[in-house]
Amino acid sequence: MSSSTAAHGHPSIADVAPQSLCAREPHVPADRLVAEMVPPPRFDSVRFDTYIPDPDQPSQTEAVRVLSGFAAGLGGAHASGSGKKRWFQKKAAAPSGPRGIYLDGGYGVGKTHLLASLWHATPAAPEQKAFGTFVELTNLVGALGFQQTVRTLSEHRLLCIDEFELDDPGDTVLVSSLLSKVVEQGVALAATSNTLPGKLGEGRFAATDFLREIQGLSAHFKALRIDGEDYRHRGLPQAPAPYSEEQVTKAAYATGGASLDDFPHLLAHLSKVHPSRYGALTDDLTAVCLTDVTPVPDQSTALRLVVLADRLYDREVPVLASGVPFDRLFSEDMLNGGYRKKYFRAISRLTALARDAKGLVAG
Repeated sequence: MSSSTAAHGHPSIADVAPQSLCAREPHVPADRLVAEMVPPPRFDSVRFDTYIPDPDQPSQTEAVRVLSGFAAGLGGAHASGSGKKRWFQKKAAAPSGPRGIYLDGGYGVGKTHLLASLWHATPAAPEQKAFGTFVELTNLVGALGFQQTVRTLSEHRLLCIDEFELDDPGDTVLVSSLLSKVVEQGVALAATSNTLPGKLGEGRFAATDFLREIQGLSAHFKALRIDGEDYRHRGLPQAPAPYSEEQVTKAAYATGGASLDDFPHLLAHLSKVHPSRYGALTDDLTAVCLTDVTPVPDQSTALRLVVLADRLYDREVPVLASGVPFDRLFSEDMLNGGYRKKYFRAISRLTALARDAKGLVAG
């Protein structure tokens, strides 16, 4: 049954057709990229006291203690004075002690929750704090240029980078150079990165790998290990079974603000939209409904899907789908390759959003 047949064959479905992501071609001005460098909506209300440490993992309680102290230490005047003065100075005054925290842990132990809590707890105005993923930071450089990005971020007291990625040497060098410049201006740093699943036994991305790859920046970071299990799957099943195409279509028509797209067509559309615009692509959506979900055909397409999954997860947009379950999106070769940590993260996040979408389907 086609989507249109399903839609018009059921009187309970609303007359107003759902939106289509494939019909959206957002244009995002550079100033919006800067203004949106805040914790995503999913983490608007998180704080240190809403983080529930696992009693079997004392490193989680310790992380809250250390990060709370780090935030408190960032109060008062900027380490180097006003932004404009800092930019024209030859060298800013060097702050004492590490000005960076690296949260070292596996999937789902709450690193982003803690990073966002640090942002919220730092005693500074929102415009003096920046929060974004590694990909969003590279997109900012692409939009503003390297020197303007340095000038913009040097006005901040804290820069939080979620999901620091080391699988692209060029981007790693670019961001390392950028961070070196802003650290010279007295900006404090905090970063997370995800586990490489191939590191059996550890189940995390080793801090030594991170510190080695960022080279000259390593002296600015104190590594803080956080052990634990993926909270998204504690006591829960893996990817839920997909729904029928008819169920997905009916739910899309019955849910105000939902989108409805054929999955292969959506993947083709993503190739025409810059990843920096994927957040805007999902603006004002209450749910994303997908029909005919199939395994992703190639790595370039897979990496674009990862970015979309991140933006949907950030915005807590439930995803209802027919076709194959989300844990079968990526081939074994992909899951064993160099970008595997991204694919595992995408599966984890899409699975969580699929659970969130359960209530959209009529009993």
